Amino acid sequence: MNSPAAVNPQLRFSPATIFQNPRRIRIRSIRLPHHLDESSSCCTISTLTSSANSKRIESQHHGYRVRSSSHLLRKPRVSSDDAQPSVPFYESEVSEPSFLEFITSERVKVVAMVALALALCNADRVVMSVAVVPLSQSRGWSQSFAGVVQSSFLWGYLISPIAGGTLVDYYGGKVVMACGVALWSMATFLTPWAAENSLWALLSMRALLGVAEGVALPCMNNMIARWFPQTERSRAVGLAMAGFQLGSAIGLTLSPILMSQGGVGGPFIIFGLSGFLWVLVWVSATSSTPERSPQISKYELQYIQSKRKKSIKAETSQTKSTKIIPPFRRLLSKLPTWSLIIANSMHSWGFFVILSWMPIYFKTIYHVDLRQAAWFSAVPWSMMALVGYFAGVFSDNLIQSGMTVTLTRKIMQSIGFIGPGFALIGLIMAKSPVVASAWLTLAVGLKSFSHCGFLVNLQEIAPQYSGVLHGMSNTAGTLAAIIGTVGAGFFVELVGSFQGFLLLTSFLYFSAALFWNIYSTGERVNFDEAT
Repeated sequence: MNSPAAVNPQLRFSPATIFQNPRRIRIRSIRLPHHLDESSSCCTISTLTSSANSKRIESQHHGYRVRSSSHLLRKPRVSSDDAQPSVPFYESEVSEPSFLEFITSERVKVVAMVALALALCNADRVVMSVAVVPLSQSRGWSQSFAGVVQSSFLWGYLISPIAGGTLVDYYGGKVVMACGVALWSMATFLTPWAAENSLWALLSMRALLGVAEGVALPCMNNMIARWFPQTERSRAVGLAMAGFQLGSAIGLTLSPILMSQGGVGGPFIIFGLSGFLWVLVWVSATSSTPERSPQISKYELQYIQSKRKKSIKAETSQTKSTKIIPPFRRLLSKLPTWSLIIANSMHSWGFFVILSWMPIYFKTIYHVDLRQAAWFSAVPWSMMALVGYFAGVFSDNLIQSGMTVTLTRKIMQSIGFIGPGFALIGLIMAKSPVVASAWLTLAVGLKSFSHCGFLVNLQEIAPQYSGVLHGMSNTAGTLAAIIGTVGAGFFVELVGSFQGFLLLTSFLYFSAALFWNIYSTGERVNFDEAT
């Protein structure tokens, strides 16, 4: 059987040429000899077509084998523009990365930087949970007013997530995150100065901290949606939120030590300067999308693209074409949106009540000193960071095994709400600080499963509006957190017991889990038309 080259010596395509652009091969360019009759021409053309296709496929597989064996030895660079590779890759053609390849990939470096930003975010906000005790003693604040001071952070946090989420959808996560970290680091750094001058200055700095930190989670969602395929997003969120929870542990553990060495303002200054350093590294070492990264390997870029249902270019153009004023009425007309809002509200209620009041809880109920109270409060957040990653891996494995995305999200969210609900009941009945800390650790650890529920679900029901959806649900969650944080202080003063408030929180967890299981979905929702 004659090859294409034998039939027409002028037709020469190297394997590299075919691999780089197979569309350059055109059968009509083959010239058959005149002595072949019409009947044999049909047969020969069919044979040549099969031969050309076989050669193209063989060349592609040869190129893939060479790339697969050599991508660990050297990482070729790609262009910084948004152009797609000339050859589309499909899921069957790009092998799954090993664990070593995953943890050393560029996308994990990006999510590690996001996790560090979230650690600073939470450390900056929890410092006041420890500092409020000596500040209350020196200034004669009541418990209810101490709750007002702590909730001042939430005043700013209430107004910024929607605007921040809209900016993230429009400008991307890298720029907005850099601006946010710089602003909240400045507010943290200036808090000691504000506390010495006036109460209003202190409240203003805490409110400014909330305004800046309102963009953190929408930016996290945006970066993960751009850098990770759906089959890896749960573990990516687990890694990022692990940094968020470790920030609580770091802030609660280091703050008493730094205060003993540098006064009440010590931890504010240290964490503020750390934020400025993070911004310098973030701006110089990360990219907003994989195709803009000068460090990413061709293998990793092709793997990310092969796992996406739509190309990065389509997602990027869709994001950039999103209107600066999103369709709020249509977004609020769907019940899956309300399932997200209810879930975020309950998550924030429990999170901020535990975060703000546990040091005081251990001090007043079990008479543990401040340093030990910070330790009892920090252990649960460390457990949450650890459990959160494994919950993400478990969630991704469920989807990869064939379980629907909707059922997976419902399972994870149910564990994240029903588990803490029962654990808080156990906390109420605890007779010693060690047992109480164990129940609290269980509650906060199981709470991390909700990160693989509503937090990932934002990207799935509306990827083009994930930022503003996160902002809307965050605003509702912040309002719930304000009510919970301030309400806990007034509840303790009026009733004289913190256990009743924990019982109320447990009941709200069960109710939110029920609403989620009825109305949530893992499928994309059509927000182009209102119901």
